[in-house]
Amino acid sequence: MAKRYFKNIYSDSHESNSNTYHEFWKDKVNSLMQRVSRNASSSSKNTLYTGSTGIAYMFYHLAISSEFKNDPSTYLNKATKVLKLKENSFTQKKSNQFISGDAGVNAVSAAIYHQIGDEKTAEMYLKYFEDGVTSCKPIDSLKPGDDELFVGRAGYLYGVLWLEKVFGRKLIPDQDVIDICLTIVESGRAAHGLCTILQALISFPCFIKNEQKDVEDIKKCIDLLISLQTPTGNFPTKILESGSKQRPEEDELVHWCHGAPGVIYLLAKAYLVFKEPTYLECCLKCGDLVWTKGLLKKGPGLCHGIAGNGYVFLLLYRLTGDKKHLNRAIQFGKFIFTDECIQGSRIPDNLYSLYEGLAGTVCYLSDLMQPEKASFPFLDVF
Repeated sequence: MAKRYFKNIYSDSHESNSNTYHEFWKDKVNSLMQRVSRNASSSSKNTLYTGSTGIAYMFYHLAISSEFKNDPSTYLNKATKVLKLKENSFTQKKSNQFISGDAGVNAVSAAIYHQIGDEKTAEMYLKYFEDGVTSCKPIDSLKPGDDELFVGRAGYLYGVLWLEKVFGRKLIPDQDVIDICLTIVESGRAAHGLCTILQALISFPCFIKNEQKDVEDIKKCIDLLISLQTPTGNFPTKILESGSKQRPEEDELVHWCHGAPGVIYLLAKAYLVFKEPTYLECCLKCGDLVWTKGLLKKGPGLCHGIAGNGYVFLLLYRLTGDKKHLNRAIQFGKFIFTDECIQGSRIPDNLYSLYEGLAGTVCYLSDLMQPEKASFPFLDVF
């Protein structure tokens, strides 16, 4: 079968200075941003994942970037224009779906209006988001296994973490957070999206401090997970693919949504929380795998593309300070614009979206200009 990735022929021995490419990145960001802007109305959905809200987030990301701060009003005006394309197509209250639902729409809308200075509208959307707490707490409010990032309670908690950084204050009382975490623990100890569920749980100091027995069980789960890391550094996409049923090496998935490029965020957070060197070692193995097999033919996006894999190196750079990882991130960014990549990549189903398409690529390229602040959207572990 044909390989899922382009062969990486870039040098891993020299250090690239991100400042060298400053004007190159800026030019590419502006070019791609304009393409996305012209096609924003083509989205039929209103979600962060493949819809117009994800595009609005791209403009917000540029508006708060230190490299584009000279003209934030232009990006914020574009963001609000995109939000208004679908503003009547979602139910505003008590939604807990973040990446794929209305909680994400409410969160990003609140952040954008807050950045503009329209606090009345920002607080309105913030209230809509906060109303989602009531639907997260009951264990029977979601089907078993629906706690994950895209449609479940873990995603809602990532929204909480992100919004508290945006607004610089606590938004959800600690007890509500603890109650949601306990519901996640009770509802099941394995599910689609296990890594992001575990990461969400260990991201709240109030939960770690007050529920130490549950945290011990969560750590055991993390330790079990790292025991499944393959010799190449990857992870099975599901438990049924471990051990003797492991995918053949040539068929392994190296995506943010399936494999090491997604698991690394849990491992990095676990290293920061528990201080165990083993977790960092696992992170570095993930990085080496992504360097070898991460130039994906599926396109330049975040979920299963080159930009999403490039964020692995920006994470490792912030985690270790080793410029090798920054060099790797730069090489991935450069490859996106090569003829080999342009001609040999699949066109994503949602070309202009945040997670599948060019809006996510714009976020990655702009973060290459400020690597000390870079983070995969909504997954900052620091």
